[in-house]
Amino acid sequence: MLGGVETRSVSPVFIGRTAELGVLREALTRATEGEPQALLLGGEAGVGKTRLIEEFARTAHARDVVVAVGGCVEIGAEGLPFAPFSTALRALRLLLPGELAAAAAGQEEELARLLPELGEAPGGLHDEEAMARLFELTARLLERVAAERTVLIALEDLHWSDASTRHLLAYLFRTLRRGRIVLLASYRADDIHRRHPLRPLLAELDRLRTIRRIELNRFSRDEVGAQMAGILAAEPDPTLVDEIFDRSDGNPFFVEELAVAAGEDCCPPLSDSLRDLLLVRVERLPDHAQRVVRTVAEGGSSIGHALLAVVARLGEDDLIEALRAAVGASILQPTPDGDGYRFRHSLVREAVSDDLLPGERSRLNRRYAEALEAEPALVPADERATRLASYWYHAHDPAKALPAVLEASAEARHRHAYAEQLRLLERAMELWDETPEEVRALLCAGDNVGSAPRCDVTPGTTRLTYHDVLAEATVAGRLCGERDRALKITKRALRLLQEEPDALRAAWFWVQRSMLVQTLARGDGWQELATAQDLVSGLPPSLVHAEVLARVANWLMLHQPGPDSLTAAERAVEYARMVGARDIELNARLTLGGLMVDAGDVEAGLAEMYEVKESAQDLGRGAVGRVYVNLPSALEGVGRSREAVALLDEGAELARTLGLRDTEAWIWSNRAESLYALGRWDDSACSIARTRHPVYGSKPRASAAVHAAHLALARGDDAEATRQLAEARRWYGSYGPMPQHSLPMAAVALEVAAHEGRVLDARVELDAAITGGFPPGTQRYGWPLLRAAATVEADARGLPPAGPGRAAALARIRSAARTLTTGAPVWQAHDHWVRAELRRAEGTDTPADWQEVVTAFGPLERPYDLAQVRFRLAEALLGAEDDRTRATELLRQAAALARHLGTVPLGEAVERLAQRARLSLTGLPAPAPVDPLTAFGLTSRERDVLRLVAAGRSNRQIAEELFIAPKTASVHVSNILGKLQVSGRGEAAALAHRLGAFPPAPRAVGAGSERPAAR
Repeated sequence: MLGGVETRSVSPVFIGRTAELGVLREALTRATEGEPQALLLGGEAGVGKTRLIEEFARTAHARDVVVAVGGCVEIGAEGLPFAPFSTALRALRLLLPGELAAAAAGQEEELARLLPELGEAPGGLHDEEAMARLFELTARLLERVAAERTVLIALEDLHWSDASTRHLLAYLFRTLRRGRIVLLASYRADDIHRRHPLRPLLAELDRLRTIRRIELNRFSRDEVGAQMAGILAAEPDPTLVDEIFDRSDGNPFFVEELAVAAGEDCCPPLSDSLRDLLLVRVERLPDHAQRVVRTVAEGGSSIGHALLAVVARLGEDDLIEALRAAVGASILQPTPDGDGYRFRHSLVREAVSDDLLPGERSRLNRRYAEALEAEPALVPADERATRLASYWYHAHDPAKALPAVLEASAEARHRHAYAEQLRLLERAMELWDETPEEVRALLCAGDNVGSAPRCDVTPGTTRLTYHDVLAEATVAGRLCGERDRALKITKRALRLLQEEPDALRAAWFWVQRSMLVQTLARGDGWQELATAQDLVSGLPPSLVHAEVLARVANWLMLHQPGPDSLTAAERAVEYARMVGARDIELNARLTLGGLMVDAGDVEAGLAEMYEVKESAQDLGRGAVGRVYVNLPSALEGVGRSREAVALLDEGAELARTLGLRDTEAWIWSNRAESLYALGRWDDSACSIARTRHPVYGSKPRASAAVHAAHLALARGDDAEATRQLAEARRWYGSYGPMPQHSLPMAAVALEVAAHEGRVLDARVELDAAITGGFPPGTQRYGWPLLRAAATVEADARGLPPAGPGRAAALARIRSAARTLTTGAPVWQAHDHWVRAELRRAEGTDTPADWQEVVTAFGPLERPYDLAQVRFRLAEALLGAEDDRTRATELLRQAAALARHLGTVPLGEAVERLAQRARLSLTGLPAPAPVDPLTAFGLTSRERDVLRLVAAGRSNRQIAEELFIAPKTASVHVSNILGKLQVSGRGEAAALAHRLGAFPPAPRAVGAGSERPAAR
């Protein structure tokens, strides 16, 4: 209606910004080539961010780019949940209706949380994955829309953004990897004070190399002159340019204000106060236009014409005249959709709003609220509840504000805008005591208000209580990441429940505290769970009771697996069935199935978990995320790696589609473990890399670091293994240690110590890991640890550091092995391996021992393990039976696998054994034995000394045997350490042993304790 009104305070010529436009145009070119672009545009208020975006949008339009602009909407100093994305998606729907419909196909209900025009958003569970799923679906929607057409999405005024918008923007910045899309967000840099909620996000995004930051600076003196020439339509006087440049400091908006003021006749003198400067042009407006401007300022950052017409209480002609004056003075401007108005510059709006009298502000807010209650259609449906809550709150009417705030919080939760829900619920807490009792008595705890998940502690009661509000706020805080605030709310709730005891409510809050302290790494959560368990003990079955038992069973499974955890899981299933809590039942059954597998009842446990998988898919999301983590993990634990990978691949696609972020992280970590077992090491490394996405939690990243350490050890990179082990320890933290975490890390630390010749340190690692024995169900981690420890002792046989404590170490390994079950073929195979390594450590192993191990690993699809035990069998055959033909075939198989996997240690060991035995692994004549010490430049005498060092002789004993002085022996030892680049005699002996430099002397079969050298 007012689009043609002249706004002569704005220069018709775009001034400067050549470099910034160049960056934006380059990004557009890259996006057109299929490389998504992410940019942040910052600058102080009035520096020209919006003008730059408008100029860039014109460039984009000229290149046939689809442009969608959304702005963060401020209402009473708060942002609307997802407002800029809703606006941008609405624009895309108008511009590309067919493309957006096709991209959203099948997910319309979920995406309706952002764009209500797509349909009715569903109810359902609200958990940690809900927002992640919405974010993932949004990312996929944008990638599909931008698959064929280049799309520019510009989001303005990020400094007003709500937390949910910030989270979604951060997710898109990190995850958009496909599509011809440019995502540009602007913010007011001078508003970002130390405690501004946008500041942490900007700091985090600064670390991402894929995001480009553009900072707009103020104009130079020449640019100010050019801007003034455009505004005044004439070349300005140089003296005036100097004066305005000095007073504006080059801020384009201030230049506009000062230039217009300088061009007005009878212009009043301007105050040095910025506020007065901003209000000068408003005060020149006619009275009715000033009244409209004040009304718009209190309505929010933008206001629809229909709503403004009701609140302003002017006739249609008078309203149009007032708006025309305000638009003509460049104070207001039409919104991009042409259906309302906003201030041309937000600084003016802030100045006008601050200039309102307290009574005037509350009166205007009451008018807005009453208008919306009378005619809800005056604003879009997705804004209605939030606007009404804000208007009534700032109208200082608790009786009206509390119900409106609660309704808005329910709407925020429905859209997975948990941060906004928390803010609104905190406002509800503030209003609670100020609201008349008769009003509070009418509030109902239904599906939308006061129904925190599984907090149905008073069946049949519909009246909303203050505890319901606290429960909702606790869950909202946990889901949006404000866990400290949520923890404080639980503390307040439990303090109130001491005054008004309610065991079920208290138990529910203790469960929430358990989850929060674990997530915040402030404890393992058991004390809180135990308190909850005591509170529900003896009470009739209920949702809370079932939830407590399920949480207890899961905690015990992870921290203290055994009969108690199995019993707790069975009770949780029973109680959940009694009260009809289907999702709790499925989670408890999943825990129960995993515990059954760990207890040795493998087939029954896996069958239970597969039944949960089918039920969860029929039911909906529920436990489906856990299924695709726990079931493949159980399969891997019993050696069914190929089956596990198939499920993990299926789960990865499902998790990505549903936006189950934490589930996806665990899937990639578990997939890395199973692929390693199958010998698909490159694929395993890729899966490990996928877990390092910054959006994933710490524990799956720690688990993947352990897998990376095992992979590095197998490939001979001890330094990388050490680094990954340190990463795992850092990510796991020191709270709530679990056997499934500590045992694999102990195995890595033990092997690293052994490779570095620190046999005594390796024994210390083992002792620390098995002190107190292995908890029930940890055989999948215990067997590999004991096998590694037994291998260390066998490899160290005859070395000086191995003597003291060696017999005790072997006894401890044997004793620990007797406590582990062998109920699965893979566990039985490891049992045979441990026993064979212990015999090798004692020098009593035979080919029959190793044949038994090879036979056990043969059908298990664990090629690396099979190659290692084939090598040991070949070694035993050469030493005891001199079966060169079979040994050669075994070594060829091991060598081929070593080359395929890139395992340097195994490959080198095979080559050394073949050289010593003069075996050809290629079919060509065997080469002459190669002296492994040649490369170190040792003299003949130094070789003799090293041989005795490796045999454990002291300097005096060396001197006596070689007929030299002890001092001379000491000099030789020092020279040897320097040439070998080792720090001590133990490392020198270990190196000589690993290189096979001094093979044992020949002996008759069956005589003595040493294996004869291969011939």
